[in-house]
Amino acid sequence: MRENLVLLRHGQSEWNKENRFTGWVDVDLSELGKVEAKAAGLILKKEGFHFDVVFTSVLKRAIRTMWHVLDVLDQMGLPQTHSWRLNERHYGALQGLDKSETVKKYGEDQVKIWRRSYDIPPPPKMDAKKDEPKSESLKDTEARFMPLWFDEIAPKLKEGKKVLVVAHGNSIRALVKYLDNVSEKDIVELNIPTGVPLAYEVDPGSLKIKSHRYLGDAKEIEEKIKGVSNQLKK
Repeated sequence: MRENLVLLRHGQSEWNKENRFTGWVDVDLSELGKVEAKAAGLILKKEGFHFDVVFTSVLKRAIRTMWHVLDVLDQMGLPQTHSWRLNERHYGALQGLDKSETVKKYGEDQVKIWRRSYDIPPPPKMDAKKDEPKSESLKDTEARFMPLWFDEIAPKLKEGKKVLVVAHGNSIRALVKYLDNVSEKDIVELNIPTGVPLAYEVDPGSLKIKSHRYLGDAKEIEEKIKGVSNQLKK
């Protein structure tokens, strides 16, 4: 097993189920999300993965997904780092809104720009808490996430550790953009499915990517990616 980095978006949350913009709102997993998390753990176990450290956000949908995965792997005692830098991007004033209703109000093109563009943030949440942003673009998410990569995650890979990162659609998109050198134009069409492990082989010396792949049934993964892409049409 040469792959030493696995990225995992949390299982379906209650607001994923309701097709709402979630962002920093601390929503829990749905029943399907718990099933997805356990299934991800079973896939990793079948593939023979055994991790040394795990990183996750401070939001419960990611933490609970991590718990389910580590429980299946029988690695509940794994060293864990919880960081706000891995949080989902802040969707500003869109947080809590139904995605399809938002499309009806603003149009699909505008909402897709807010949801998927690289450097255009959604309208700000004016009553945001003191310790959180008013809204974030993917560029903003990348800027606050990457210090964690350079200061804590990458050094673990250089030490020869196997690393699991359990996070969110956009914090993972930010890292994938960096790892795979995805352009600002192409990142718009990149969608991360819930509960599907994405495994990378990273050279410990140079930190260059040798290979990457989703783990699991290819047809099922394709359907889940399409589902994320089509959320504005539900």
